[in-house]
Amino acid sequence: MNRVDAVIVGAGPGGIAAAVRARELGLNAVVLEKGSRVLQGILDTYPRGKKVYPTIPKGEEQPFAVPELEPANEPVEEYFSRVEAYVKTQGVQIHYGEEFHSFSRERNLIAVAAGKGRYTASAVVLAFGSNIPVDLGIYGEAKVVARNLGNPEEHIGVPTLVLGGGNAAADVVSTLSKTKRAAEDFTPVYWGHRREHFKVDKDVARDLGEEILLGGNIRILQGAVPRIGEVDEEGVERLIILTQTVSLPHGIMMQHGMSFPMKHVIACVGTQGPSGIFERLGLQQIKCTEGVCKFGREGARLILLNPGFQTSVSGVYAIGGAVSPAYIQVEEEGTLRERKHSNLIFKAIQDGVRAVENIAVRLGKAPSSPEMAH
Repeated sequence: MNRVDAVIVGAGPGGIAAAVRARELGLNAVVLEKGSRVLQGILDTYPRGKKVYPTIPKGEEQPFAVPELEPANEPVEEYFSRVEAYVKTQGVQIHYGEEFHSFSRERNLIAVAAGKGRYTASAVVLAFGSNIPVDLGIYGEAKVVARNLGNPEEHIGVPTLVLGGGNAAADVVSTLSKTKRAAEDFTPVYWGHRREHFKVDKDVARDLGEEILLGGNIRILQGAVPRIGEVDEEGVERLIILTQTVSLPHGIMMQHGMSFPMKHVIACVGTQGPSGIFERLGLQQIKCTEGVCKFGREGARLILLNPGFQTSVSGVYAIGGAVSPAYIQVEEEGTLRERKHSNLIFKAIQDGVRAVENIAVRLGKAPSSPEMAH
């Protein structure tokens, strides 16, 4: 059994930041990463060539807590290579292919069970992001669609549907359009969203607008709702989306739709926080009800954290995308306050540093300050 000061689950930006700061403070930390590389979650969800931006939340005055992890408006491949090289120079201990399973208390320590080994630590940092796909909610026997863009060239020569109204969907639409345009392929890229309004950052909107001006064949489908997954007469799995509903007399509804082969559908409909995992681990959460939560959607379960990102279980911390888009902060006087938490690289890095500084203070391995004591 491996004995360390801290086990960090996940080698994304938050986990790496936590590990780097731990080493600076003299803590013995190990990172458990179920993938084969650092930033595995980002690499799995970003299309090839997508730029990674150094987006900072509005009103935030602090710079990136670990400057070397700040993106530089660069393609994801370049960001990955730069971060990978930096991690090697820092001597961060990462166990790849090691999937976290659970933890349990053993006296004053925490025993961590993983796929290949067991670890005992004074603290655990859960930095595994928000990686559970949102269900499309379709009916029928065919339900499997791609959640990210693999090879854009596979969609040359055929119309392609991208679902989702946020940055990830916009990036996929832009990448597909560029690929088709470069190949002189004029088949359209359909961009569908169940709502009327799309919501993307300025940088992403600028890239998309530039692609449209350059002649990209992008067609917008507002109010497009995925309905049915079926297998047609030729054995092709297809997704039917509802694009328009017209009310007729006597309660009759006329619906218009479109059908796409599922292999040419990319669903960028987001991910949800791992509330099910938190529940299994025994971490306290509060369910949002009408009028209670401002940022969390009704029915969502928000994890309880103190200002240092410690959960209801002493010594266990949760950071980054795992606690987005909001969490419940337990104030020092015991009051509860909902906190908005942007799912950004900036926030994950900031969280990781703050959590480890809190751990160092608890272990007596760092000078205490009012900010770190939180």
